[in-house]
Formats: sequence, structure tokens, C-alpha cells
Amino acid sequence: MTFIAYYLHRLDPVILKLTDSFQFRWYGLSYVAAFLAGYLLLRWWARRGIGELKESQVADFLTYAALFGVLLGGRLGYMLFYDAKNFFANPVSFFYVTDGGMSSHGGIAGLFFFTLYWARTRKQSWTGLGDNLVAAAPPGFFFGRIANFINGELYGRPAEVSWAMKFPEEATTWGPGDDRWDALQAMLVDRVPEGASVPETIKHLARTDDAFAAQLSELLTPRHPSQLYAAVLEGLLLFVILFIVRQKWPRAPHGLLTALFFLLYAVFRFTDEVFREPGGYIMGLTEGQFYSVLMIVPGVAFLIFALRQAPRREREPMP
Repeated sequence: MTFIAYYLHRLDPVILKLTDSFQFRWYGLSYVAAFLAGYLLLRWWARRGIGELKESQVADFLTYAALFGVLLGGRLGYMLFYDAKNFFANPVSFFYVTDGGMSSHGGIAGLFFFTLYWARTRKQSWTGLGDNLVAAAPPGFFFGRIANFINGELYGRPAEVSWAMKFPEEATTWGPGDDRWDALQAMLVDRVPEGASVPETIKHLARTDDAFAAQLSELLTPRHPSQLYAAVLEGLLLFVILFIVRQKWPRAPHGLLTALFFLLYAVFRFTDEVFREPGGYIMGLTEGQFYSVLMIVPGVAFLIFALRQAPRREREPMP
């Protein structure tokens, strides 16, 4: 029998720690990288006369899109889709952003409505705005999924593949009914500082204490690094497809890129969920799969709208 020494995830989510309450984290940096990539792409297309935005509008558009679309929509989506019971019992929990909790489906919905508002108030084409925005969005998904991997969260289902990994966060889900619970409790004796969170202590010790990490690794389950699968599918592959279509057919009917985004994201996210540890199920599908299936409806609607339009003449590029 061949024994595989599976990789134990010990990456630190903190880039630089100044105080306990003031830290620079990879997850925060992923939002900065997403904003910068989106800005550069939207400005480039604006200069070439592709899309509805003028170059002078790009910074304002993306700032408000990030604030009201991604952040507000992503947080609200998470609370409604994945933590509704807690949200309705304690609506103030919406503001507990340091505890984590963002939904990509919620962020997409937020951008859906934000672009509609922007287009109506500035008399621009809603689908034209959306086409460039969706083509610039996938790099943000890529950076976000890489940050999820660094954080060791949203890990995959049990796997026997050679590249499977062990994630210490799994141990934070164990309870008295789990066979590994007693062993974990014995490992934690006199190791949890007063007032400290047990889950955070487990993850901290796994990163910093070699002896604890070695013991914990024996208890953990090898799993798919599903965050990396998602980074490739939702981030890189989706971006390459939409970028090629945007570049090759700059005069494509408005709504075509938006339709492709909704349909392809639904397929890629549905596929991701096959390997990701499910948080819950809806009608036999994982929550992520269920919400992805719903995205097919607007995707088909945008596609029908686009196919009924004639190719559009874009603005003249800047000299």
C-alpha cells in the first residue's frame, strides 16, 4: 500500500499585524487587487470607445459598484442566503463584517441592480454597462478564491487524489459526537489562552506549533483544494472567454457578454460545488448549486435580448 503525505494547510491569512485589531490580511488585499484590475480593464475599454462608460466616469462607476454592488450586495446576500436565521434574529449582525461572510451570488445581484440604477440616472445602456463590467469581474473572483485558499476556508470534500490537502479549519466543526473530539480536547489542554476563541486557537496553533500541527494532521481528512478549482474556473477561465469575446467582437449586441457571464458562471460554480464541502442543501442541490441554477434564467433572458439586437456602433476611441 502506498501512503501519501498530504499537505497540511498552514498559511497565515495575515500579511502584517500591527495590533490585535489592526492587521493587513490577504482577503482585504484581494479586494484591492480586484478593484485595480477592474479599473484598468474598464479604463482601457473606455479609451478604445468600447462600451458605455467614458474614461472620466470609470473611477466613480467602479467605486460605487464596489461599495453598493459588491460589498453591500455580497454581505446582504450572505446573510439572506446562508445565515438568514441569525440575520432575522439579530439584524445588527449584518455589520459584523470582521467575522467574515460574503456571497459571490449576492455580489452579482448587487451589481445587477446597481448598474440598472446607474444606467437609468445617466441615460446609458444598462446592458452595455453590464457587458464591460462582467468581462472585468472574473479577476476579482480569482483573487477572492486565492484569498479563501490562504485563509483555509471553503475547503473541499474528502478526496484520495495525490494533491488533496488537510485544512485545520475542519477541526473547528467537530463536536462531542465526533470520534476525534476527545483527542482534540486532549491536545488543547492548557493551550487555549483565557478569553480566546477555541476555533481561532486551533487554527493559530496549526500554523505556529509544529508538534500540535503534526498531531492534528493525523486526525484531519484529506480534501479537495476546491478554492483553487474555483479560482481557475470562476476566475481565469471565465475571464479568458469573456475577454476574448469582448476583444474580438467589440460591436457585439449589448447584453451578449452579460448573458455569457450568467450562463458560464452558473456552469462553473455548479461544477465547483461538486468538489466543495457543502454547507447545506436546497431541493437536493447544494446551496451554491441551487443559486447558480437560478442564474440561468437572467442569462437566457439577456441572451434572447442580445440576439434580437443589431450590432451596435461604439464610440470613437480616444486619439
